[in-house]
Amino acid sequence: MILLLGATGYVGQEFTRQLTLQETPFIPFRRFDCDLREPDQFAKHLELHQVSALINCIGYTGKPNVDACEAQKAECLAGNAVLPGMIAQACKKVGIPWGHVSSGCIYTGKKKNGKGFNENDQPNFSFRQNNCSYYSGTKALGEEILADDDNCYIWRMRIPFSNIDSGRNYLSKLLRYEKLLEAENSLSNLTEFVHAALDCFVKRIPFGIYNLTNPGSIKTSEVTALINELGVSSREFCFFDSEEEFMRLAAETPRSNCVLDTSKAFSAGLKMTEIKRSLRNSLENWVPEFR
Repeated sequence: MILLLGATGYVGQEFTRQLTLQETPFIPFRRFDCDLREPDQFAKHLELHQVSALINCIGYTGKPNVDACEAQKAECLAGNAVLPGMIAQACKKVGIPWGHVSSGCIYTGKKKNGKGFNENDQPNFSFRQNNCSYYSGTKALGEEILADDDNCYIWRMRIPFSNIDSGRNYLSKLLRYEKLLEAENSLSNLTEFVHAALDCFVKRIPFGIYNLTNPGSIKTSEVTALINELGVSSREFCFFDSEEEFMRLAAETPRSNCVLDTSKAFSAGLKMTEIKRSLRNSLENWVPEFR
């Protein structure tokens, strides 16, 4: 029996959908079940429900974006760094494997050789460099807290998208923002991300950190060109002249724009579609449901 934490969130809903389709037994955690911040109490809950594995989708991202985390630091730190540590203690006490949804937003740019950051590279967009948003800092800290957990998968997601119009969908955001920032990034197709994460349990791959982004990277203008080409929108997209202008007019805290290396995940048998092909597939099957 899998226990799913954060089942009602954007990522959690996709885990719910895929676990249901696979007919994998799971139960969503409800806030009134017990206090997650009390490892002993939570461990008893795991034993009571005979939980054999756990998936944590709980994370504090801020609404409508990471700027909100700057004013909600206590909640952000608790959700992204403290809580994963509490969950780890409970899972260790009971002896069950678990997976944690993390973020690739703990990096900025690319490596000096032009390649993406791999799982062995230290985060360069964190509190230790004093150059990050509070959100990214707490996500990096969360990974530090789990560094010695040898029974945990850490799944790094970046800028999720899908073919379903939604307020959390990267493609939906591009369609609605008045002005965009040109940047090169790795992205995660939400459906493929969750499928790869679940495959970790199915294929029993080694525990550890995995960059679960679609292979390759893409610039914002390339994504908007695809949006126009495939008829999802005919609008003319406007861009900031520079990142400095973006920070001055539209943001309160620095943003992570980075490229990740997916070689480790691929070698482990976790398959995700090349980014441009994945984006094209999503836009060709676009479902405009968000209002």
